[in-house]
Parts: sequence; structure tokens; C-alpha cells
Amino acid sequence: MARDRRRQEESDLQERVVFIHRVSKVVKGGRRFSLVALVVVGDGKGNVGIGMGKSTEVPLAIQKGVDDAKKNMFHVPVTESGTIPHEVMGHYGAGRVLIKPAIEGTGVIAGGPVRPLFELAGIKNVLSKSLGTNNALNIIKAAAEGLKELSSPEETAERRGMTVSEMFVGKED
Repeated sequence: MARDRRRQEESDLQERVVFIHRVSKVVKGGRRFSLVALVVVGDGKGNVGIGMGKSTEVPLAIQKGVDDAKKNMFHVPVTESGTIPHEVMGHYGAGRVLIKPAIEGTGVIAGGPVRPLFELAGIKNVLSKSLGTNNALNIIKAAAEGLKELSSPEETAERRGMTVSEMFVGKED
């Protein structure tokens, strides 16, 4: 029964290849080429993961990346309007990604590798800017670190020992 539930959850997952990069290793007889695939897996309901796979063949590298992404899934709090609860800056290596909430109808304004991460997490309205490096791996990992730092209003209120309505007293616009 638990196995059936796991299969059902895995069938809901979508996967997207962010990039495939050819790398080489110099050995005595010449160069050995292999491929690195960066893959994002998500269910569109707040659960997302990124993974990397390396192999001499493309399908095998992608499959390894998908397996790695499924192992490294995390939850992202998404509001009713399909955005994030607050602004956050993600850091990884030299990569920095600024992620801001956006109003309904804005869409996903994100460059290159972080767009599939937001789309598969179920975030429909967000603004982001990549700062620092243009290395796709560091950018997407920085964005993932930023998303991991997000906390929902419920979690913040619980941590402070108050209700959500108490937390926003005097903030009505």
C-alpha cells in the first residue's frame, strides 16, 4: 500500500533538463569525454528538487540526475496567489540570486536555469535576478538555497508564539 502511494507521488512529478554539459578528462591515451546533466524535478505544488547526473551517454546522465533530484527534494511555501511569502537572497559559491514576490499576472520573470526551478515548484508570479556568476550550476543552487530559506507566515507565527492575525496587526493597507 505504501509502495502504491509512492508510485502515485512519483507519477505526479515532472522533470526538466536545465542543461547538458560535455566534460573531458585527460588520460594517458587521450581525452575521455563524459556528460553532466542538471535536472529539476517538481510536482507543481511546492515540492521541488535539483540533481546532477554524470555519464558517457545522455539518457543515462539524465536518469541519474532525476534520481538525484528525487533524493534532494524540499518544500517551498507558495501563497494562494502563486508567489513566495517574502523577498530572499540565495547564495551558493559565487552565485547570488535575488528572489522577490510579485503580484498576480506578473508571471515568472527569471533568467535561464532558475525558470524551470520556479515553474516546477508551482510558483506562478515571481521576480528574480541573478547576480555574480553566470555558471548555471551555481545559479540554480543559489536559487534553491534561497527557496529553502523561505518560511510561511504560519511557520513564522508559530516560531514567535503568536497567531498569524496577531503578527500582522497594524499592517492593513
